[in-house]
Amino acid sequence: MLQNGERGSYSSTMAGELQHLVDTTGRRLDRSVAIDDAQIRLLAYNSHDSAVDSVRMNSVLQRNVSREIVDFIYASGGREALDLFTVPVNEELGLTLGRVGMPIRYRNALLGFVWLLTSEGEVDEDQAEVLRRTADAAAMILHREQLLDELSRSRERELTRDVLSGERSLREDAASRLADEGLMAAGPAVAVTMLLRPVHRSTLTERDRLSVAVGVDQLRRRLPRNSAIQLDRPDHSLLIVSVAERSTQTHLDSLIVAARERVLSESGRQNIECWVGIGELRTSVADVRESYEESRRSADVAQVVKVLGNVVHYRDLGVYGLLAELSEDRLENSIHSGLQSLLSHEDSKSEALLATLESFLDNAGDVKRTSEALCVHRGSLYYRLRRIQEITRADLANGDDRLALHLSLKVARLLDLR
Repeated sequence: MLQNGERGSYSSTMAGELQHLVDTTGRRLDRSVAIDDAQIRLLAYNSHDSAVDSVRMNSVLQRNVSREIVDFIYASGGREALDLFTVPVNEELGLTLGRVGMPIRYRNALLGFVWLLTSEGEVDEDQAEVLRRTADAAAMILHREQLLDELSRSRERELTRDVLSGERSLREDAASRLADEGLMAAGPAVAVTMLLRPVHRSTLTERDRLSVAVGVDQLRRRLPRNSAIQLDRPDHSLLIVSVAERSTQTHLDSLIVAARERVLSESGRQNIECWVGIGELRTSVADVRESYEESRRSADVAQVVKVLGNVVHYRDLGVYGLLAELSEDRLENSIHSGLQSLLSHEDSKSEALLATLESFLDNAGDVKRTSEALCVHRGSLYYRLRRIQEITRADLANGDDRLALHLSLKVARLLDLR
């Protein structure tokens, strides 16, 4: 059951062959027939007069399916099935009609499913044999599509690496070839980097890496055909997006948020975070290397500066974008000695003092706004500010001291010192 735009990820030849297959099978069985891929994305279905449930309606009209439905189908036997199996009714998920499924396999690899509705009657042996032949024919079509897609993706990965090269002529040649070979539309482009990090800094698993690749692939499939290219690396995945179409730029952020949620769902881990960085728009694919560097920096900074959020545009990094260009040693050495004293101060109220200092500086030293932001009485605020001055030996009435402390707080966040 396809997501918006995903139909374009498959060739028109495959779509036509699968449509002919379900139409032929539907006429022979006089039943409603549908074919999904292994991710339960709709590939083809026939027209029929039988009643359908909300899941089938969504698969036809909205082109989407929840992760819960996918899991339910696999838990009902879809993962291991070698022949007919039944998906029972589950009204909570909208499955008010049961399904009879026939797995589509090529050399035992699961490629998808052929579906009938149980409301149209039982499946006898003759009908089961028709379904087996349909599944075999679909397996050949989908396997051929996989081979063609892998050849295309292999070429795509090669040219994507060249587009990110430090050599200008190589980038221009790669961008030209991507357009000429129909792999990516020419025009303005932007880079998106997605990475996954365990909360307790444990090692990424192979499933973690696959989860990121799957999430970025979902994002790619939801965009217009040939408007994005993907490159998966050991610690992150990259998507270069052509925004020649206005609709692509309009919907990109919401699609990224959905892809991030897919990554977290696929990982199956509780203590893990997914970060997404988005670079600045460049006038051509040949210039997108800088956008990639910006997107990677944005994702890295977002990991430690939590106030920025999980999805961060490079343009929104502010001073953190400048600070991130400096080495960690230079940043650490630049922290105001007074702030270092406050950071290391062993006191139950030290965190409150840090929050007070940050709010006071963010509000340009305005006591009224700071007390309102912290929800404290002005008397309590003045007491905290005096304690901060005592510990830091800085004068909060002095502009230079305020600037030095403010920048140092930003550096401390960037270095994950607070």
